[in-house]
Amino acid sequence: MFNAKTTQTATMLVSTGHIAGCKGYLQDFRSADIWVPIIISPILGVVMGQERWICVEKCRRLEVRDFTEEQEALVVKSWNSMKKNAGELGLKFFLRIFEIAPSAKKLFSFLRDSDVPLEQNPKLKPHALSVFAMTCEAAVNLRKAGRVTVRESNLIDLGATHFKYGVVDEHFEVTKYALLETIKEAIPDMWSPEMKSAWAEAYDQLVGAIKKEMKPPQTS
Repeated sequence: MFNAKTTQTATMLVSTGHIAGCKGYLQDFRSADIWVPIIISPILGVVMGQERWICVEKCRRLEVRDFTEEQEALVVKSWNSMKKNAGELGLKFFLRIFEIAPSAKKLFSFLRDSDVPLEQNPKLKPHALSVFAMTCEAAVNLRKAGRVTVRESNLIDLGATHFKYGVVDEHFEVTKYALLETIKEAIPDMWSPEMKSAWAEAYDQLVGAIKKEMKPPQTS
């Protein structure tokens, strides 16, 4: 039996033209015992509707795991290099998300009914900077703190907000892909499989912590 979440996310990447992204996404899985049917776009010269079976690996679980000293060093080094351009990179990060999944704009009230181009929306860049910096700083502090920590907020609030706006697994997976691609483009000389793995691990642990708090508000 195949993993529906994997299929939906990979198909989303293929259908929006992100073929390389789909390939990279599939390669991020870890145990090759799932076969996922992917509908290949006509732009690849394949008749729409034809299934091709791609051997992929299972998605890593989101429980907290050890974050090694080597991984910490990689994220610290790369974040120190990116920090000065965090505003620009944050915007690129969000534009990549919306390029892959345009419907994600509906999750943001300041974008939902806006006719302003995304790059010119006065509320998007500050929000994108806040999210990008929070994500990167959570990665930097993960090993030192021994747990996921976030600035200017807390995990309970983040979980409640993500629950309120209907964020689902596919949103987290697309965001992960966009984050890794943004970092890769920002630090091409530093990028390596080990760097990718370090950032992916830190992101997975942040998402795992947020998802634990995604629950309906308690009523008295």
